[in-house]
Amino acid sequence: MNMLKVGDKVPDFSAKDQDGNTINLSDYKGKKLVVFFYPKANTPGCTAEACNLRDNYKELQAQGYELLGVSADSEKKQSNFKEKYDFPFPLLADEDHTVINTFGVWGAKKFMGKEYDGIHRTTFIVDGNGVVENVIDKVKTKDHATQILA
Repeated sequence: MNMLKVGDKVPDFSAKDQDGNTINLSDYKGKKLVVFFYPKANTPGCTAEACNLRDNYKELQAQGYELLGVSADSEKKQSNFKEKYDFPFPLLADEDHTVINTFGVWGAKKFMGKEYDGIHRTTFIVDGNGVVENVIDKVKTKDHATQILA
């Protein structure tokens, strides 16, 4: 895993969102962007994290942040996840791992004694010039907005 660090410039990327629209990093030029990676749509931790960001979305926007959720789920799964919980931000369906590999969040994980490769739950705060300002790798799923706003 070769994860982006604070001070790194994020290479431009494009990926499809839950509705099949192409989203590019350049769409957010001049804006503060929160890119949060989560392992799988509709699982307890990922739902708690995304709902916490939804519930604090107005405050995040008031602080100038745009949000982008990313997992390797299909457009259909992302669309169902977004509709079910009424998320006001796009969810990227990064099935080919373009964005996941750009940020370097794919790698070996352990869960219940099993080792496997997967997405590391990580959030990147990117400034208006595409440079990483902060990396949150110990995400508190139920209180994630506070970590971003801190």
